[in-house]
Amino acid sequence: MTTSPSSAARQAQEALGARLREIRREAELTARALATATGQHYTRVSKIEHGVQPPTEADIRTWCRACQAEDQTPDLIATLRAVESAYLEFKRQSKAGMKRVLGAHTMALYEDTAVFRIYEHNVIPGLFQTADYSAAMLSFWIDFLDTPNDRDEAVAARMERQRVIYTRGKRFVVVLEEQALRTWFGDAETQAGQLDRLLAVMSLPNVSVGVVPMMTERAAVASTGFWIFDNALVALETPTASIEITRPHEIELYGRMFQHLQNVARYGRQARELIRKAIEELP
Repeated sequence: MTTSPSSAARQAQEALGARLREIRREAELTARALATATGQHYTRVSKIEHGVQPPTEADIRTWCRACQAEDQTPDLIATLRAVESAYLEFKRQSKAGMKRVLGAHTMALYEDTAVFRIYEHNVIPGLFQTADYSAAMLSFWIDFLDTPNDRDEAVAARMERQRVIYTRGKRFVVVLEEQALRTWFGDAETQAGQLDRLLAVMSLPNVSVGVVPMMTERAAVASTGFWIFDNALVALETPTASIEITRPHEIELYGRMFQHLQNVARYGRQARELIRKAIEELP
């Protein structure tokens, strides 16, 4: 079964309506009583609760105020803002080429973010990629998504975004699985060049890179890579889509997961040894 952006947005809208219905019921208000308290027709309350019609931010504020649940307002508004943008299907984005497939990874967001927390389990983060490594990876996705071949332009756009690494006042806190060092994109020479680049980036004072060794005891395993932009947004990617998370309590959970992963990572000399070992074992 496939999931389209419109159906994903509809499901998110229905889930938001269900949460609002639960809040109303916990406040022991009927739909008519809530409608009277918020100054709207009760049929609109029903449409919102069943996901037929989206609420506005003003609706959410008055709804929570009437139900004495104002502490839930920030999460609900964040959910509302994410309904249409949370699920970005790569196939749909890529109709004009891979350069358009950005998800959350826009230059504007990069410029607005002070602290990047990045976890990747099988790939070197785009901010640290060499042009050859990026080109090899994009070649696969161009073929997989059957998109127009604008690989060179897409690589150039990625390289341009990397200038954010050298911007004053930004920090990059990165955790990689050792598997990311050993997953090839391109040939052995491309992989060696990429790992050399990673070693070079690690010397920057605003960059921290930890590596979680394979076959190590650990308390947590993340199911996918994810990026946390300050405490405002979490972005993750599936093979078919980019997903953006803005609900504060979910962002907090990703922050906790990131901390668990940091706790088992190796840093400094130990991290460099793992990277150099991966280079030495290349054929």
